[in-house]
Amino acid sequence: MTRVCLIGDSDCNLQYELLSRETSREALATYDLRRPFENSISLRTVSVGAAVSLLNDLNWYLTRFVDEALVQEPSISEDEWLSRALATELRNGDVEPADTAEFCKIYGLERVGTDPDAEAESADESEGDATESTANDAESDASADAGETRPETTSWRLVEPLYVRRTGGELPAYDLRDVDETLVVRLTEAEHSP
Repeated sequence: MTRVCLIGDSDCNLQYELLSRETSREALATYDLRRPFENSISLRTVSVGAAVSLLNDLNWYLTRFVDEALVQEPSISEDEWLSRALATELRNGDVEPADTAEFCKIYGLERVGTDPDAEAESADESEGDATESTANDAESDASADAGETRPETTSWRLVEPLYVRRTGGELPAYDLRDVDETLVVRLTEAEHSP
């Protein structure tokens, strides 16, 4: 399944802005919404084409409330995301999957606040992927039925992107600040060098 993640502008509450408006709420109603990062919404679609179509349907809202729209296609990378522009090029056949890895930006990920009860429960578990939900399934299903995003036990904040170019198959290390994790976003050449 292809994932979509919308990161909200710092001056708005993305969940409120998208779910309080009828058109965007209806466009998102059929999806299981998650919140992997602070001020974000993520969901799963069936393909890159479906992800790009959804982003196109939400474009009015994206231009006003979203700082970053990301797409993750497991057949391309299990760990790295694609920018909206690169996902669109991929869907249109303008770029081959093997040619998507050269230009990237790396976000630092910082933990912000934790739920003490959830932290105790997860103490024995391995760290895992910071972008996956760690919410209790029963509680999450109830909130999804109510049309709300699923709660997270730990919130992650994306900080200071570092623009890099992959050389020899390797990405440079993120060195802008000390962070817990990183998130790699593959870009088009135009996005990398505006």
